[in-house]
Amino acid sequence: MILKTLFMLCLYFVPVLLVILGVVGQTWQLFLCFILSGLGMAGIGMGVMHDAIHGTYSKNKHINKLLGYTLNLVGANATVWKIQHNVLHHSFTNIHEGDDDINVPFFLRFSPNAKKNGMHSYQHLYTWFFYGLSTLSWVTSKDFIRLNRYYKMGLLKGKNIYRNTVLKIIAWKILYYVFILVLPILFSPFGVGTILLAFLALHFVTGLSISLVFQTAHIMPEVTFPKMDSNGQVEGERMIHQLMTTCNYSERNRVFSWLIGGLNYQIEHHLFPDICHVHYRKIAPIVRKTAAEYELPYYSKTTFLQALRSHFKMLHWLGNTKGAI
Repeated sequence: MILKTLFMLCLYFVPVLLVILGVVGQTWQLFLCFILSGLGMAGIGMGVMHDAIHGTYSKNKHINKLLGYTLNLVGANATVWKIQHNVLHHSFTNIHEGDDDINVPFFLRFSPNAKKNGMHSYQHLYTWFFYGLSTLSWVTSKDFIRLNRYYKMGLLKGKNIYRNTVLKIIAWKILYYVFILVLPILFSPFGVGTILLAFLALHFVTGLSISLVFQTAHIMPEVTFPKMDSNGQVEGERMIHQLMTTCNYSERNRVFSWLIGGLNYQIEHHLFPDICHVHYRKIAPIVRKTAAEYELPYYSKTTFLQALRSHFKMLHWLGNTKGAI
């Protein structure tokens, strides 16, 4: 974990620092640096802050809190993400209006229980573009929108908690934009427009990388999409629910798994969110064997490409099938 943290932080910071220091002088080098930084940003999200905010990076809660701030360094907010991911996604996996990972804008439909419109018929073609814009939304407006909603839902409690969190989000985002935009514009030889295009390229790479890794674990043909009752409750046992709504992929590719923070083992992560991802590879065979013993599902795709194909088919099905299940 320490090696991965150092690698991803360097991959994020060093290329942009090369731009700021004037080492980079050609346009293609600028774009290469920002794309590499985008990959580092994705790596921090998947392999560093994810474990830290779950409290599994270290036994020391102060280290977890400190490394959770790496999400703030890349423009998002750890407080908001903890509610979105730890509370809502893990508690209401694949449940429409409960799981914020599938509560998407009107032009996307990620659950058969969501309302369908005419645009959805083409979502299997255009969703990928919006995946690339997802982190751009994150570092601009999404944190504020979700913070406001979570506060109204009663998920943020404490005196002046809303005001203080808003101020912290603003301060962190200013720090982020100073590093990623202001300093490159001031000190590099490139124009504002070129820097902005490189910035967009960075986020497109980051957003696409993170979205593909996370969404192919849950928006798949095999998994189920349970419903809440009128009281907001879900029938069934928690671990069985996670097995029914989650899919692994590319379990044999150790390099790929290392790069994406073990998130190809989504089943193990959802069953044991309090265990660091470096252990998932050894836990997986035990989980698979136990699921078979009790005749429970254990969904897994051999390769990431196979998972992407299934995800594409699921997007097409959701866009062209009326009604709910």
